[in-house]
Amino acid sequence: MLLLLLFPLILFVVRKFCLNKLKSGNNVCVLVFGDIGRSPRMQYHAISFAREGFIVDVVGYPGSPPMKEISENARVQIHYLRPPPSELHNKLPRLFCYIVKVIWQTVNLLWLLLRKRLSDSIITQNPPAIPTIPVCWFYCLLTEAQFTIDWHNYTHSVMALSLGESHILVRLAKNIETMFGCRANHNFCVSKAMKEDLESKWTIQAKVLYDRPIDKFHPITFLEKNEFLQKLAEKYNISVPYLPRRSGFIVSSTSWTEDEDFSVLLNALQEYENACENSELNLPDLICAITGKGPLKDFYMAIINLKKWKHVEIKMPWLENEDYPKILASADLGVCLHISSSGLDLPMKVVDMFGCRLPVCAYDFNCLSELVKHNENSLVFTDEKDLAEQLKMWFQDFPENKAQQQLREKFQENMFTSQQNDNDWHSNWKLNVLPCFQK
Repeated sequence: MLLLLLFPLILFVVRKFCLNKLKSGNNVCVLVFGDIGRSPRMQYHAISFAREGFIVDVVGYPGSPPMKEISENARVQIHYLRPPPSELHNKLPRLFCYIVKVIWQTVNLLWLLLRKRLSDSIITQNPPAIPTIPVCWFYCLLTEAQFTIDWHNYTHSVMALSLGESHILVRLAKNIETMFGCRANHNFCVSKAMKEDLESKWTIQAKVLYDRPIDKFHPITFLEKNEFLQKLAEKYNISVPYLPRRSGFIVSSTSWTEDEDFSVLLNALQEYENACENSELNLPDLICAITGKGPLKDFYMAIINLKKWKHVEIKMPWLENEDYPKILASADLGVCLHISSSGLDLPMKVVDMFGCRLPVCAYDFNCLSELVKHNENSLVFTDEKDLAEQLKMWFQDFPENKAQQQLREKFQENMFTSQQNDNDWHSNWKLNVLPCFQK
């Protein structure tokens, strides 16, 4: 009887002993519940942890290749989750399919976390919250690890775009975010607006960690630009001619989801085409490169293929990691259609464009002014007519328009000045994140 009463205490002591033996004090797990290669902010976390001497486990799904700073780093080990069987979608009703999928993901994630080396800390992104946040919280409870959530957006607001706010899964996601967000040791978020919202709605204390471009997002020389444009023509079939008269070159990147309405850009380009046809404003031909993968890509490709434009050409390449910064640095103007399901997150694509000193036309929403200020560091539009007018203004008499050149220089000088500091990602990370993980 005494042994039975002492059994829980014995288990507790044995568990403590094992944890003390197996944990090193500087193991961090960076969890990406998605394609690792398409999760730049979480990859930046992993790189920064490794640079500061931590041993890093990156957990996520395969797909796009991760950055070389991760895949070739001796301090970083990548662990891939197994995607649920694709046959589930064809054989089960939608709700039941989702339940089976979550069970699969829960078991798979928990098993991987338990069989890899023990982590002293876990930092996971949100979204998604299901099943990531509860599983990570349980693992941290079991192993006495520190639990950190990096809020990129809200899971419930993203799900509401397709399911509606009253759907049971949307309400479940909101409850999970509320319950476990308060139980995390640390919370980070991407904007001041989100910090205030987390505190006022759910009493979650979060620290703002603005996105910053890493070193590879920077301006390039005229020679480097010419070399890349030649590669762009040969490898990606995107020809940006310089002679006899240079075409304008704009670029946009997207995940092709519901929170970006590309019909706005297509309608604006139609108006630009009409202006060229009518010989208005001395406009050049325009080449538009849209990069990225996602569920709505085929839908928009079908619309684009129906266009018979003479002066506007749209290309949709999937670029290698090292080529994406170069196409931003080679473009004349960026376009961002991100509108945010919550109205509280800031578009990282604009951060990357600013790193390359590329001015942007950005769709206006609630907290965009934390990053983009109209006529100070870029342009903000509210509809397709606004965007069309901005495109025509930017490329009128291009490339000899002196007023446009002065405006571009003004924008480049003011990029990031709307935020609290203008340092690079790692310096910003050391200031805001590193102290939370140092003993």
